[in-house]
Amino acid sequence: GKSAISEDNFFGIIGRSAGLKLVLEHLSIVAPTDTSVLILGESGTGKERIADCIHELSPRKKQPFIKVNCAALPSTLIESVLFGHEKGAFTGATERRHGKFEQAHKGTIFLDEIGEMTPDLQVKLLRTLQEKEIERVGGSETIKIDVRIIAATNRNLEKEVAEGRFRMDLYYRLNVFPLNIPPLRERPEDIPLLAKHFVEHYSKRLGKPLLAISDYALQELMRFGWPGNVRELE
Repeated sequence: GKSAISEDNFFGIIGRSAGLKLVLEHLSIVAPTDTSVLILGESGTGKERIADCIHELSPRKKQPFIKVNCAALPSTLIESVLFGHEKGAFTGATERRHGKFEQAHKGTIFLDEIGEMTPDLQVKLLRTLQEKEIERVGGSETIKIDVRIIAATNRNLEKEVAEGRFRMDLYYRLNVFPLNIPPLRERPEDIPLLAKHFVEHYSKRLGKPLLAISDYALQELMRFGWPGNVRELE
């Protein structure tokens, strides 16, 4: 039969450009496995949507899907957020807390903006990936975890590695199966489909009659460079 990839809407990922189709084909190959995936692409290209899709198409789909934005957390906090902490591990740690890795046990963890991680945290993450176990902050017991890793970044990690800001060994651990999401300016044929989708979505949400986009407006949309990609278009 016809594969879902030949449709214009693949699990909420909209487009028919060759660049996007290639990403979706690769995604369909890797999703059912336990392989680590690294999603690369500019801001606003829909990396989180791709991660959702990988989890949905995996055997872990009924298990937890835990998302962590590494850039949104202060570096002092992120270790205890990821790995948890024991009671009394630091001032204000009034009880034991399970970290995101424990919460994701048997499921998937999505580490967004992985390029923002501090070097000492990169070491801990590498150990977690190698040993498949964690230690809570302030604790000494090791806890076995079974978690599939999806990471994403808008940085050029090879450059970060070359300049000494990102550990090479961790990069190779994460970069098992890279998915490069093309920016919107490289797939202008997806712009009318996305524009139509967003107009329908917001018309419905606001209870407004459906607006039409004039041909002139579409031409303008397709001519623009979209530095903020799909998010900016939306």
